[in-house]
Formats: sequence, C-alpha cells, structure tokens
Amino acid sequence: MTEYRRLRVIKDETVHTIIESFTQPEIDEGDVLIAVSYSGINYKDALATKANTGVLRDYPMTPGVDLAGKIIASKDDAFQVDDLVLVTGYGLGVKQDGGLSDLQVVPAAWCVKLPQALSEKQAMTFGTAGFTAALAVDALQQHGLTTDSRVLVTGATGGVGGFALHFLKQIGCKEITAFSRKEDQQDYLKQLGATAVLSPAELFPEKNRPLNKQLFDFVVDTVGGETLAQVIPFVNYGGSLALCGNAGGIKLTTTVLPFILRGVNLLGIDSVEASTAQREKLWQKMAGEWSVPAALQIKQIDLAQVPETADALLAGKHVGRTIVALGGKNT
Repeated sequence: MTEYRRLRVIKDETVHTIIESFTQPEIDEGDVLIAVSYSGINYKDALATKANTGVLRDYPMTPGVDLAGKIIASKDDAFQVDDLVLVTGYGLGVKQDGGLSDLQVVPAAWCVKLPQALSEKQAMTFGTAGFTAALAVDALQQHGLTTDSRVLVTGATGGVGGFALHFLKQIGCKEITAFSRKEDQQDYLKQLGATAVLSPAELFPEKNRPLNKQLFDFVVDTVGGETLAQVIPFVNYGGSLALCGNAGGIKLTTTVLPFILRGVNLLGIDSVEASTAQREKLWQKMAGEWSVPAALQIKQIDLAQVPETADALLAGKHVGRTIVALGGKNT
C-alpha cells in the first residue's frame, strides 16, 4: 500500500512538528481527495507551528492554509477526477488538516478550478499571500484608486506586500511607495513596482501626531499594530486603507480625528471567507494581467525544510515567497 507524507503539529509536553507517513484516506459525500502538488508558507502557517498563537484549534493538525493539485477522488458532481484545483482559506490548515501533505481531503465547496493559464506551481507562488493582496488592491479600486493615486504598501518585502506592489504597477499606478525596515532590499522592491522606498526613520516623526501631512491617498497595510497607527495620520482626505495583516500586533491605538476630520476609511480584508465569485474573479486576474512578477524572490523547499522557514518568517528574516513541493515534486 502506498504511503504518503504530511507535516504534523503535535502537542504533548511541548508543541513541535514531525513528518509522518499515512495511507490514502476515504472521503465523505461532498468532499474531494486532492493529490497536492504544491503548498506555500504564510505567516499564519508559521504561527501554527508554535505554541500559544491561537491559530490551531485542535492537535495533532497538518498546517498549510493553501494548496494546489489534482483531484484523484470526488463525491461532488461539480468536480471530476483529474480536475486541477486550488484551495485557500476557509478552515484549511486551521480547523482541519491543510496543504502541507501529499494528499488532502477537502470539501468540494472550498475548491476553485485552476484557470487554464495558471500552473499549480504558479498558483502556490501566489497562494494566500497573492490572493490577499489581490483582494486588498481590488477593494482600493472600488474606493477610488486610480493610476494617479499615491499608494503606500507596508511590510513590502513580505509575500502580500510584494504582490501588492506588483498589482499596483500592473494597474498603472505612478506613485507607489514601499515601506520597509530592510534597507538592503530597496532594489528588489523597485523591481517589484515601488517608485520610492521609505524606512520608519524616514517617514515617522519623533512624536506621533493625530494628523500629519497628507502624503498617501491609499494604503495596503500588511503589518497592523503600531505601524498602522502611525501611518493613518498621513492618509489624504477621503483616502482608504486596506488592512490585511497583523505581524506587528493586533491592537490599534489611534484617534478618531483622521476618520471624522478627513473621512478616512478602514477596509478590512478577509481572505479566509471570501466568496466564490471573488475568488474566481481574482484568480482569473492573477492568471492574466496580474501574473507572477518576474522579479519576485521565490524559494522552493521540501516538507522537511518547513520548520526552518517558519522560524525565519516569524523572525522577520524572510523575503518573497517560499513554496513547498509535495507529491514527489521536490526537484
């Protein structure tokens, strides 16, 4: 009987990861069984490997909030054997076993058929990071973003930030500012689409003010916390911020003044429960006009290298996207 591999987060005396073997599972009505080709490492996946982060509900669990692969068994009429699909969000890798596995059972309702112009590897190069960035940029467009808008992207060297820079460039935005503490990555950020790069020391004053000079019309914020609180006072009248990350913390300490004196909008971006219509629309864009940027730093790893990558991501030492090759595709 064929054996397959999966990463497991175990909780006994400590929380730790192992790679274990398993055999092909049975599936229930409404489910599909996917031979996973690729998954990715996102911030949430990295948190899932650690104790007391609140990501995992139960143990043991296979993390991985996204996957792409081929259906090898289906009990849902909407999907057939050999269909290529991708899955991001919902409960994948959080409430039930996720993408860091050679095989995975998922509800058919979570699947999106892979656009013809997109490979499984390209889909996971985007993964949840790309989809989140696409949702953020799309939300800003709905709130008035144009090619003449001045846009700031925080956490720009991360997956979501990097894709946001690229998507904004593809739209034709002329003023895209990348905000990053990693001064050695300025050339990389400009290759992705930034027209300027700012560090915290260059943007933030020594003393926070409730209202600052109106430098940006729109913001894609992937950081949250104190960084977001300091950015809000720089947003122009009627501007909007798309909030899609909390690497800098979940608390937001600010004043009401930017909202009641400048009409600033905070737009929450949730990639987990996004509608099927949103998913299909934006994955088609990523398969076409928003295709994977040539400049993106992409690293491919095997399942055994996931813990090391998770540590680097949590330590703020990770740049670009790391994808995990599964199903024997680790070459």
